[in-house]
Amino acid sequence: MENNVKQLFERYEKLFRMALAGEVDMDKVASSYTAKFVAASPAGVSVGQNDEHLKQMMQQGFENYRRIGTKDMRLRNVRIAPIDEHHCLAHVAWTAIYDRGSEPDISIDFEVHYLVQQLDDTPKIFGWVSGDEQAVLKQHGII
Repeated sequence: MENNVKQLFERYEKLFRMALAGEVDMDKVASSYTAKFVAASPAGVSVGQNDEHLKQMMQQGFENYRRIGTKDMRLRNVRIAPIDEHHCLAHVAWTAIYDRGSEPDISIDFEVHYLVQQLDDTPKIFGWVSGDEQAVLKQHGII
């Protein structure tokens, strides 16, 4: 399972980078998620469904990332904590790089903790826990 989960996030990184370039297939992005999922952050906990609304929300999210100057998203590391034969917690380390115009680019390292399920050969994300993204962006003068 560990190699499959690492490949999932390598693929996700590629799709995210394509989205930042405005060249992504939202069906491929959505295929990384289970039919239903949960998300938690300091803003609260939400439950979502993998449908057209998700694709629209993700498209808007990618547009917002581009608008605030996100020029790259790099996968630094994936550390897996198995739960059972079908589930794991993936601690995923990312680096986001922002274009600051006349100022030098800024890199921000962060982690997101994903709940992953693998029932066949294809792992999918069914949840994630993230920090306060808006506070970090404000702290670094991005927004």
